[in-house]
Amino acid sequence: MMYTYRAADWDRYKMDVREPHKPLEPLESEIAVINEALAVLQQAGILPHTSYDRAKMLAFRQAVQERFEIPWTAITPRMQRLIWAINAIVRPANMIAAGVFCGNTFISNAGAAVGPGACYTADNLIGVEIKPDEAARAEGNVRKIDPSGVARIVADDAVKVVREFAGPIHLLYLDADGAGGRGKGVYLDILEACYEKIPTGGVVLAHNSVNCAEKLKFYLEHVRHPQHMRASVNMIVDGEGLEVSVK
Repeated sequence: MMYTYRAADWDRYKMDVREPHKPLEPLESEIAVINEALAVLQQAGILPHTSYDRAKMLAFRQAVQERFEIPWTAITPRMQRLIWAINAIVRPANMIAAGVFCGNTFISNAGAAVGPGACYTADNLIGVEIKPDEAARAEGNVRKIDPSGVARIVADDAVKVVREFAGPIHLLYLDADGAGGRGKGVYLDILEACYEKIPTGGVVLAHNSVNCAEKLKFYLEHVRHPQHMRASVNMIVDGEGLEVSVK
């Protein structure tokens, strides 16, 4: 079943990618939009509830602002809250994020289980970045928040990492770009490489469901087909979008 959540001002809600921490709206407005989005995810059967610790979310946000080196990012404050809240609610023991650049997208997921925003304990939180220099920067960023090493970055190909991962993948986050003109089409390659490892109730998050919809055509058709995913929701909270699917 396919749903859509569209914030009333999604097309006017814009961020300077080099100022990731600049507030774009009153905090109450951001929370209200994400509350609406989470309610749609609950209605679709993807989330069991919509409750998350707002104070811990802000503690996580402050830590990222103070400790992370972020040259640029397309993750808006709304998207950051949405991704963090989904992880805080789903509480995946094993989470893999593909295509993490400097680590900001990764920690938006992993920050629900490590650091000052932690609200549960995870087993494996793995960020995959194919460019070694960016992977090194991401690892350095993550270590400033999680000294335990539960959250970690690997410099590798995401298809290979998920295929070789030993164990279930409870949450998969997709934000990678494939080589050779594959671009965002690599999302489907990554998903298919680990589909059997995603248990019933496992969640898949795909960034850029709006601005890269054409490049993600085959991926979106795949996850919106009931043969592959029980439900999928296009979360249009900003101009990037997030497709949230449950197996």
